[in-house]
Amino acid sequence: MYHSLKPLAFILIFGAIVSSCKNNRSSVNKDPLDLTGMDTSVRPQDDFFDYANGDWLKKTTIPASLPAWGGMLSLADKSVADMRIVLDSVAKDKNIIPGSYAQEAGDLYAAGMDSSLVEKLGISPVQADLDRINTIKNTGDLMKEVALEYSMGLSPLFDFGVSGDAKNSAVNICYFNQGGLGLPNRDYYFQNDSAAKKIRAGYTQYITKLFELAGEDSVAAIKVAASVLATETALAKNSRTPVALRDPLANYHKMAVASLVKSNPNVGWIDLLSEMQIHADTVIVGQPEFYKSLNNLVKSVPLNDWKNYLEFHFMDHFAPYLNNAFVQARFDYAKLLTGQQAIEPRWKRMCRMIDDNLSDALGQLYVQRFFPPESKKRMLDLVNNLQETFAERIKGLDWMSDSTKTKALEKLNAMVKKIGYPDKWKDYSSVHISKDSLVADLRNCGHFAYMYAIGKIGKPVDKSEWYMTPPTVDAYYDPTQNDINFPAGILQPPFFYKNGDDAINYGAIGIVIGHEMTHGFDDEGRHYDSNGNLKDWWTPQDAKRFTQRADLIVKQYEGYTVLDSLHINGKLTEGENIADIGGSIIAYAAFQRTPEAHKDTLIDGFTPDQRFFLSLAAGVWRVKYRPAILRTMLLNNPHSPAKYRVIGPFSDNSGFYKAFNVKPGDKMYRPDSIRVSLW
Repeated sequence: MYHSLKPLAFILIFGAIVSSCKNNRSSVNKDPLDLTGMDTSVRPQDDFFDYANGDWLKKTTIPASLPAWGGMLSLADKSVADMRIVLDSVAKDKNIIPGSYAQEAGDLYAAGMDSSLVEKLGISPVQADLDRINTIKNTGDLMKEVALEYSMGLSPLFDFGVSGDAKNSAVNICYFNQGGLGLPNRDYYFQNDSAAKKIRAGYTQYITKLFELAGEDSVAAIKVAASVLATETALAKNSRTPVALRDPLANYHKMAVASLVKSNPNVGWIDLLSEMQIHADTVIVGQPEFYKSLNNLVKSVPLNDWKNYLEFHFMDHFAPYLNNAFVQARFDYAKLLTGQQAIEPRWKRMCRMIDDNLSDALGQLYVQRFFPPESKKRMLDLVNNLQETFAERIKGLDWMSDSTKTKALEKLNAMVKKIGYPDKWKDYSSVHISKDSLVADLRNCGHFAYMYAIGKIGKPVDKSEWYMTPPTVDAYYDPTQNDINFPAGILQPPFFYKNGDDAINYGAIGIVIGHEMTHGFDDEGRHYDSNGNLKDWWTPQDAKRFTQRADLIVKQYEGYTVLDSLHINGKLTEGENIADIGGSIIAYAAFQRTPEAHKDTLIDGFTPDQRFFLSLAAGVWRVKYRPAILRTMLLNNPHSPAKYRVIGPFSDNSGFYKAFNVKPGDKMYRPDSIRVSLW
């Protein structure tokens, strides 16, 4: 479990497109910050997001293949285009070293781009699997199939993974969490508003279509789809909500395997774990009630319904890599969640596929070509300044006792910084890749990833390992490792300007650094100590004062209505909002430590302080959404939409009030009594 910056779960899945807009604004300083989209008819004190982006919002048309468009997404698109450059190169290189990571990446890309062969093969790459599932005769066979699919990289029925034990973070352990659903979360199965009904209907149509493509007649396919939805609905009944899943203590239950077997006898855990090649005496079960429900459902749900469920999810998993009929069927459902109007180009989908499956092979190629060493040095300087500033702010907190401050400083000082890419790369030499068998290649990649994961069970955690790939445009904090991670992909404009002024760097990547650091002290992260263990290091009084202040943030964000009657879920987004506010305040304080912050030099008519705030608003979060993706975000995503990642934190930042002369009566003004400053 880790916290990332990423605001749009679906946008980066379904891709981006290069903007045709160019910056025609002239400046003697050749300002790298694009301010051409501002709407100066809007007062910055009333709506800073619209002030910074209003003209751009009016004139920008979201590309058909996207659910949204803007700053972070343009960089994500550039990252995919850069992946294409290196993959095209190695795929065509006739002198490439046989068996090298470069050849593997190039061959997988070639297999993915051979659309003619994919069309010719149709459903045949998964037909034997569907036939095998259809031969299941009893619960034992069912669980053998579940284990087999895990070994191919699928995740049927539940969610399984291996990572550091949250209460003994130096050692890896198995985690079993709720899962098995095809809709975004459990609430989609029970909500009765028109939007939810439309999505359920579209999902049912998608299931129906896949079974028709597998050879069922339409009447039979409709019945099968109904059974799949009913099975998932039964799983959803005892699944937790996204808000409930945010509590790290409530989702940690260490159990002896013997106890798991005894309390859930129908599942056949001993045989299942054996088939999954898991040899462990203890495991962590996130949501015990889900597994009790699964134990009952294994017996109460007809075996044929389970077979239908497994067949659908097998087809769904590989649908993006089968012929166009499968790709189109999946897109027709997905667009209900994203609002997209067209499928992204094949090369983009295949670049992301390789980033997912041979991440370190592609990562090496990417950083060799696109990540300059000097970027790492400047980034480290920024991180160190933010860390020192954060420490000073902790020392000066008026609501925290000295004993808790000591523990907080210990945790902050122990925070590990990872920049660019990992120190060591995974070895994929055992993965067989063939240019003429895409689905088989992906099974082999899935098997490698699974064996890599279970090979870590009971072993010390490798603290050098990353959980994002180098080209990723994102950053994250891992509470069990107490580390902050900034992949090479994010260290470019509009986040990071290698030769830019301090104002725009602190106002963009500086806020991101502060954001990730603050995650170590948000409503989830504060429960972990300096070693990444779930351990209470707060006095009761300090914990109470933290909660009182955090509740003000929840209330603040729940007051923002985004789409029709939908408002931000303050509890779902609590941690990210705390991090956004903390990141903004800490980065601004760090910027004030630089000589540039105290100069009177204007660039494009703005002071250094003003440019600090414009960098985030007009750079990183200059985003325009389709209504469908906004709805999906509000129901699922722990991040607030872009506008509220600007006006929310800035309305709590006294530096913003100073920079833009915000006073009582202005719409972004918040009285001191409710202006929140946790960190």
